[in-house]
Amino acid sequence: MEVFPSPLESAKFIADNSKDVSVDEEGARRVAESLFDKASTAEFGLEGWKSLHELNPRAASEEAVEWVFLVDTLNFSFWSEREEQKYLVKYKGKTYSGYWSLCAAVNRALDDGIPITSASYFATVTLDQVKHIFRSDTEVSIPLIEERHRVLNESGTVLLEKFGGSFFTCVKMSKRSAQKLLHLVLENFPSYRDEAVFEKKRVSFYKRAQILVADTWSVLEGKGDGSFEDISSLTIFADYRIPQVLVHLKAMKYSEELMKKLREGTVFQSGDKEEVEIRGCSIWCCALICKHLLELYEKKGQDMRDKINAVLLDYYLWDYARDHREEMKDIPFHQVRCIYY
Repeated sequence: MEVFPSPLESAKFIADNSKDVSVDEEGARRVAESLFDKASTAEFGLEGWKSLHELNPRAASEEAVEWVFLVDTLNFSFWSEREEQKYLVKYKGKTYSGYWSLCAAVNRALDDGIPITSASYFATVTLDQVKHIFRSDTEVSIPLIEERHRVLNESGTVLLEKFGGSFFTCVKMSKRSAQKLLHLVLENFPSYRDEAVFEKKRVSFYKRAQILVADTWSVLEGKGDGSFEDISSLTIFADYRIPQVLVHLKAMKYSEELMKKLREGTVFQSGDKEEVEIRGCSIWCCALICKHLLELYEKKGQDMRDKINAVLLDYYLWDYARDHREEMKDIPFHQVRCIYY
């Protein structure tokens, strides 16, 4: 069995050796303090995953799990080169951008009778069909369309050959362990292997693989086959928005040199030193926020280990980033075109 580096251990190593990004321990503590009252509310809980986001599946069903697998297999690279030119999808009278445009396109296809969440369909779907399914309501098409087509064919083929065409089989095989499911995904689906080399060491982030496990937990409401006892072993999902929020909240800092590159709109390659530092430090910073949050509750005599974890913190911060976009305009997010996030 292949050994996959732990994202949390990778994050600590990156944070300890980072030159252009630093985690501010005091800042992380302040963020934890500011979240103290929210962390015990529904806003911070699992319920928010369905109630706050109308495009997510409502049912805790096998079909919903297949929907989650498809969406997370394609959950990468939605940023636009220019703010005024975006990939947008209109669905049920509403226009969606970013990740939600993907969800809207998937739901639109299902409404049109296209079995997009079925492995036997997406294992053989053609590039032209993919272009039609993810068509834009603007002049700007979805980024990396050829890569999306390739990843769909590859993942569908793996599901058919190894898991009877169903991701739910993987969920059952993991026997209610988030780590077992994570490893099953990494062993069998190459597009999920989000790794890099930093200071001559192999490090990992596994953004999409971890979010796939987390979204499976969320759609199944943490019950039955989705009651992962070890869900808190996952880290946050290192993308563009979370680092931006952490810098905005002063829990993380960028060097002047890095900030200059970001303001100039430098596009990094996946695995570039700066990109690895940004993502690794984000994971470590959020691990500290969770740790401080749990300590604050412990002081009040409350054990919140089943209510506070990096998954729920990520969901919260990601929504925060969307709701406070205007305030965060002065902090640019880093740009990378890749299939990992």
